[in-house]
Amino acid sequence: MQYIKRDLERKFLHMSSAFKAVMVVGARQVGKSTMLKHLAEGQNRAYVTMDDSQLRDFARTEPKLFLQTYEPPILIDEIQKAPELFEEIKILCDNSDERGQFWLTGSQSKKLVKKAGDSLAGRLCILKMYSLSAREKLGVESADELEFSLKALIARQKTFPANNILVTFENIWRGGLPDVQEKDEEQLGEYFNSYIETYLMRDAVDDYGIADTEGFRKFLRVCAAFAGQLVNYNDLGVSAGVSGATAKEWVKILQSMGIVFLLEPYASNELKRLTKTPKLYFCDTGFCAYLSSWTTRDVLMNGAASGHYYENYVIAELLRHYAYGKNKVNLNFYRDNKMKEIDLIIEENGVLHPVEIKKTAVPDKSALKAFSVLEDAGREVGGGAVICMSDRVLPLNENNFIMPSGII
Repeated sequence: MQYIKRDLERKFLHMSSAFKAVMVVGARQVGKSTMLKHLAEGQNRAYVTMDDSQLRDFARTEPKLFLQTYEPPILIDEIQKAPELFEEIKILCDNSDERGQFWLTGSQSKKLVKKAGDSLAGRLCILKMYSLSAREKLGVESADELEFSLKALIARQKTFPANNILVTFENIWRGGLPDVQEKDEEQLGEYFNSYIETYLMRDAVDDYGIADTEGFRKFLRVCAAFAGQLVNYNDLGVSAGVSGATAKEWVKILQSMGIVFLLEPYASNELKRLTKTPKLYFCDTGFCAYLSSWTTRDVLMNGAASGHYYENYVIAELLRHYAYGKNKVNLNFYRDNKMKEIDLIIEENGVLHPVEIKKTAVPDKSALKAFSVLEDAGREVGGGAVICMSDRVLPLNENNFIMPSGII
């Protein structure tokens, strides 16, 4: 399979020029190792993987000798399997002013991030990687930062092909794991089944001590059925046959694995009676569709859940965009006890940008009806958007625009 250029490359190389060590974390099989090995081509950089049992034992029992044998600059894959290396890496970082000496990959776990952060504070930059975005699959070069103005969105639109419902739902149904991009329906189903058994269940047992593997498999499918909804741990637990407390713990584990993410509600001292419950989304919509037994693109596209999947897809695409971009933002949703909702609020440089997500190609101004609640939030409210299946950018009023989902 031909290498697909990743949007994270720019940020990774930029951080490698400033930090002595850079670690890429993320779910299994999203392309962490492939990207770093690609970037290391032509460099005199050693490569070792802790998936090799002999190398892993060597690294764990003799970390000092290991790093004398495999000297920096070095790429160490799956470093969470040999955490003993961190202390020795710290010593080597402190003995050299060279930047980018250690390139590391690891599964996305809080335990790993804490261990690495504690050992390499001030020396390490941690970057998160997700599965392929729609833009990466198209091969469209990373666009500029999203700017919510009519002029900027129209300029951005010229970089992308027109929105197409079949292409969009192919992206949603197939997802972004690199290894599934050229598989047919039967192969894709077998791949995801193997993905659960080979990676997720093994990690659940080895890294998180889960004994009830059958219950955890069922819980995965229950989470997929609840994707895009407010989290209710008791409901999740009842559906999976476990307690609410276990459901809460297992959601945390799926977050640590990079399988799901929780979109937190917007909080403001000025706005009262806001919900405090997050929403559950999947990082990869293809995996979510497999877990819910949507066996083809067209069945998913025409099914009752298509709107939920489209919303999950748009939010996950924005999550990728901002994770790889230059500007840090807060992503939240709005919901109050009067049932007023805004699908997404992007807070950037203290400015709030409200976003509604609609599968329709022709949204109207009614989609903006809840945006006015932010006028009392005590923050500046900037341009907003209705992200949808429209084939072009159009103004809805002076500050809010129709934005095709294909230009994220």
